[in-house]
Amino acid sequence: FDPNIPILAGCNGSSSEGGESAAALGVVLSLMCVTGVAGNLYALAVVRASASASSLHVHLINLALADLLYLLTAPFIVHNGLVKDWPFGEAGCRILLSLDLLTMHASIFLLTLMSCERYTAVVYPFQAASRARRCSRTLVIAVWLLSFALALPMMVMIHQEERTMGNGAGVRRLCSPTWSEKQYRVYLSILFGTSIVAPGIVIGSLYWCLARSYWLSQTRGGLGRSPKNRVFLLILVIVLAFWACYLPFWIWQLLPLYCPSAAHLPIHTEISVNHLVTCLTYGNSCINPFLYTLLTRNYREYLRSHQRGASWGFLPCLQSRNGSQRERATGT
Repeated sequence: FDPNIPILAGCNGSSSEGGESAAALGVVLSLMCVTGVAGNLYALAVVRASASASSLHVHLINLALADLLYLLTAPFIVHNGLVKDWPFGEAGCRILLSLDLLTMHASIFLLTLMSCERYTAVVYPFQAASRARRCSRTLVIAVWLLSFALALPMMVMIHQEERTMGNGAGVRRLCSPTWSEKQYRVYLSILFGTSIVAPGIVIGSLYWCLARSYWLSQTRGGLGRSPKNRVFLLILVIVLAFWACYLPFWIWQLLPLYCPSAAHLPIHTEISVNHLVTCLTYGNSCINPFLYTLLTRNYREYLRSHQRGASWGFLPCLQSRNGSQRERATGT
């Protein structure tokens, strides 16, 4: 592990070794960048073509934009890995490294927001519909502002420096943090909590409640695998894909800070692990467009069935409760 570029994994600046591995990383990331950009542009087109102002579509558009912003950092990582130098200046250090954190947090916060809104749509269907339309854009703006606030310390504390390398490697320009190891450990721990732990607790609790309610509805002769249920499942799949791709990255970042002895690996192994976790994080932005497209189509199917009156609730008990609400409202 080398904290010279601590957040964008794979930009290891400690050695001139690993040329073949860096070339392989360059090929893989280039393919991921092209595939991911094309996929997210297609997902944006599909979502925009739905002509819906629902909160779900607003969130999907912002998720695709976050993926696109993250994928735009890939060419810089490829260049750094192949040339083993950072010619993009201090502004490049600040923007690229903070952009990584910004898009990562925006994605998981938007997924958490989607999970919360889908949960309230089940439990409080009448109140949730109008509230979601009214507040969705405000909440999305709040998500981006909070994500920017969490990335701001990285933007402030990173600078470019020149180091003289051994073995006649000459002088290299690196992006390096200016804080102490203790400050760096605290900051990364906070980011791990805000991007993995806290959203995991919230989303896990919501889906546990939904799974329990769904199981109870099935035992009582519920509605089965309706389009609305598939919407929930697809959101969960997107969340799980995020964790599967980012959890190894965070373990690799935090391991040397909390257990330095476990991070002493041969340089080739270190480089390979760096490249692997880098590919995983970029891979998330490549698979997401397919999930966004599926989610959009299933949500349209749900809206059509909802408008036909085929299904307007998730649980039988909720149907009866909502029916009682309508009776009280009409006085019948």
